[in-house]
Amino acid sequence: MNASRSNSISQQIKKKASELGFDLCGIAPSHPLPEREKILRDWCKRGMNGGMGYLERSIEKRVNPDFLLPGAKSVIVTGSNYYTSDNQVEKDVPILSRYAFGKDYHDVIIKKLDQIIDFINDRVVEAECLSFVDSEPLLEKAWAVEAGLGWQGRHSIVINDKLGSFFFIGIIILNIELEYDSPYKTNRCGNCRLCIDLCPTGAINEDGTIDARKCIANLTIENRGPIPEEIIPKIGGRVYGCDKCQEVCPWNKKAKSHSTAEFELSEEIRQMKIEEWLNLTRDQFDRIFKNSPVKRRKYEPFMSSVKIASKFIS
Repeated sequence: MNASRSNSISQQIKKKASELGFDLCGIAPSHPLPEREKILRDWCKRGMNGGMGYLERSIEKRVNPDFLLPGAKSVIVTGSNYYTSDNQVEKDVPILSRYAFGKDYHDVIIKKLDQIIDFINDRVVEAECLSFVDSEPLLEKAWAVEAGLGWQGRHSIVINDKLGSFFFIGIIILNIELEYDSPYKTNRCGNCRLCIDLCPTGAINEDGTIDARKCIANLTIENRGPIPEEIIPKIGGRVYGCDKCQEVCPWNKKAKSHSTAEFELSEEIRQMKIEEWLNLTRDQFDRIFKNSPVKRRKYEPFMSSVKIASKFIS
């Protein structure tokens, strides 16, 4: 594809992304990320991945889009704001991370990404594309940086200087050349270390990585074993995810609420009292969280977290 055509297609893609409700969209050239590979290998070697042993397998695939789509030339990265100041009405109840307030973001975002793919295929017949939302073994945060969406803060989460850090990342890998954005080179956290100092469990390492063995988000979502006894008193009512490091980040002080209806907190969850949480039946769980990210946690471990959290809610 000649330069003028790739520039035109790239601008059209970004315009389409905006029309679909994406808040951010950047494009990076596909290539291996050897620096990221080294960081990931060292992190796993130190045992920081906890029970996520799968992260140690085929690490080279996680840093090279060509393993997912042979002949990959470009990576489109989108950002979808999910911040909201709306919250659960009752104060002394189990706490959900904001990202789990509404419908499953995987389903919401993948539909929009696939519309971008249809848009591309209508214009470039030779295009082959692969879309995903944290469902493939690729370091999405690294690619958000490569596509110019922002920098990885000390809490490892990508921060955009206008949007903050409460946004979902979506990816499209494709085999055509496009016009590329510059990688985000500057870490703008400065001397701030609020996320490190105020993490309830001390899970944030000085090098900007996370110790999954201590991370409340990991322990209440991915973890398949019991929560360590020393961590339990520090959970602070959280039963699915943890927003603490983002809540204290100065870059989120002016975060604006999203405009995506699917990410809204349901009125039923918003009004639930502690007794309703503690007495939640399996049928109620299945109904309430049918289209929510929470459904991946399953009923028994979720209720175990609810009972644990209820003892430390303040």
